[in-house]
Amino acid sequence: MKAKTLNILSKRILFASLAAALLGSANATEFLDPPAVATPKNITVYVAKKVVTMDPSNPVATAVAVSDGKILSVGSLDDLKPWTDKYPTQINRQFADKVIYPGFVDPHEHPLLGGLTSTSYPITYFPLPSPWGKPFPGVKDLSAAIAKLREYSAGISNPNEPLLAWGYDIVAMKKIPNRQLLDEVSTTRPVFVWDSSEHNIFLNSAALKKYFPNPDEVKKVIGVGVDPDGSLNGQFLGASASPLIIKYAGKDLFSLEKVAKALMYSNDIAQQAGITTTSELTFGMFDIEAEKKLMQKFTSSDLTSLRIEAIPYSVPFVDKYGDQAVAQVQELQKLSTDRLFYKGIKFINDDAFLANTMKVNNPGYIDGHQGIMFYPTYQDFAKTLKPWWDAGFQIHVHSNGNEGNVEVANALQVLQDQKPRFDHRFTFEHLGMPSTSVVRKMKVLGAIASVNPSYFYDRAGLQVETVGSDRASYPTRVGQLLREGVPVTLHSDTPVTPPSPLTQAWSVVTRQGLYTGNKKWAPAEAITPEQAMKMVTIDAAYALGLESKVGSIEPGKFADFTVLAADPVTVPKEKIKDVPVIGTVLGGRYIPVSETKQPRPF
Repeated sequence: MKAKTLNILSKRILFASLAAALLGSANATEFLDPPAVATPKNITVYVAKKVVTMDPSNPVATAVAVSDGKILSVGSLDDLKPWTDKYPTQINRQFADKVIYPGFVDPHEHPLLGGLTSTSYPITYFPLPSPWGKPFPGVKDLSAAIAKLREYSAGISNPNEPLLAWGYDIVAMKKIPNRQLLDEVSTTRPVFVWDSSEHNIFLNSAALKKYFPNPDEVKKVIGVGVDPDGSLNGQFLGASASPLIIKYAGKDLFSLEKVAKALMYSNDIAQQAGITTTSELTFGMFDIEAEKKLMQKFTSSDLTSLRIEAIPYSVPFVDKYGDQAVAQVQELQKLSTDRLFYKGIKFINDDAFLANTMKVNNPGYIDGHQGIMFYPTYQDFAKTLKPWWDAGFQIHVHSNGNEGNVEVANALQVLQDQKPRFDHRFTFEHLGMPSTSVVRKMKVLGAIASVNPSYFYDRAGLQVETVGSDRASYPTRVGQLLREGVPVTLHSDTPVTPPSPLTQAWSVVTRQGLYTGNKKWAPAEAITPEQAMKMVTIDAAYALGLESKVGSIEPGKFADFTVLAADPVTVPKEKIKDVPVIGTVLGGRYIPVSETKQPRPF
């Protein structure tokens, strides 16, 4: 008997080793150590008009049993009797006339960056909502933007205090700011203007003088603008240049009080949208050690209501640790908890969709300008990715323009040719303007698409003038992606657009824009409501590698739910975005949206 047991164990170890080799998974040892089972002490049963589970074998129920923050059983009250007859049980009927979904998952957000930008002085083109009050209505032209900046400056009593505004829309304003334009706001107060893509920051002369007294230190960085006379022009364009502002001016721009307010802003606006699990796709961008402490504190607080997957941004880790960056991120993963998951690694290939700095191929931009690519060739990009690929990481790549997407697909092919992996979940983040050929190649190479529908429901009416009607229409090719068999999920990329899974679902079902009336953008790409709701629940969890923990209502998973007034699948499709979110449940704890309507410290 002992020999048989050892033989079985040996086979399991061998199987786990094979799995690690074939799947390229750093987590293959999960096969060896199944989780311990705890006997429930107390059970709460949530009764609802309808429970949509996202479990294909048990898609709809009317009750879900919860104990110690986890789901015990799903079905009808009678179905739950094997549990409820044996253990102390409380029946909770507060959702008896409501619809319960798995807690919504946003697989690409920036809680810290999004909160910092959104709680700065707003100059957005589109209305900017607030979880705590009235939305900012937006500024509709350049003169209105400059006037609003002057108004903000006049309202700051300390003449030396920097003014940080966010949301300038380059495409809508039809001008890229420089120091001369921002000197119209103030010639004495440092002025910083962050654009809506959050990839570009613009400074006036006072800010340049104070924070960049030695301009030669930064002139060679890609995206740093220089006038013909050799002086800095105030433009810091793209993901290489804009972080310099954080490096040189961050201490003056971001106090601890502002950081705390920023994180609560992100928490509350996400909770009110029904989100229970979100992500931070540029973890470490500001300060690795400080962000570690912030994330731990945030996810340990009962005042917050999110689980967060923190995905390290490769650049600061490589800059700090060099050849040891891979090992350092692997160590970071050991700090994961039930509410904070360190997984994967993030790269940026080409630049921003919103600012028209992404890299597009023939026929290019209508005005003939060029976008920004951060690697000379796809071979160079593949070399950068290789240590992380070889170590079994899930790789997330910011990729927008159609030329950028081609480069990323080619880099992935190089990696697969050198070391084949199966369940690698290499994720194209945004996938701005993919060609049909790139979509097919993604399927062959086993990639995932995490797309931002606001690229058409917010942006199509603006982007038409720069890329043409067709290419402005078909960002978020979810129809074709599904037909080809590519896993797809939807995200907000907050602060690019406010988090709103129901608006995202509405948009890919109707293909309508929020600001363009009844016009449909690439209607052939429309999908069903059922498919759309999967994209903001179980498919989003899959894209984060968390499908065993969240994304569906199944026994053993976290008891995370979104409580709705109606089922988005059964209301008229035009009304999906208008379904009220009543509250969320995180680990069995109910948080009504009314609880997050006021700012509070965590």
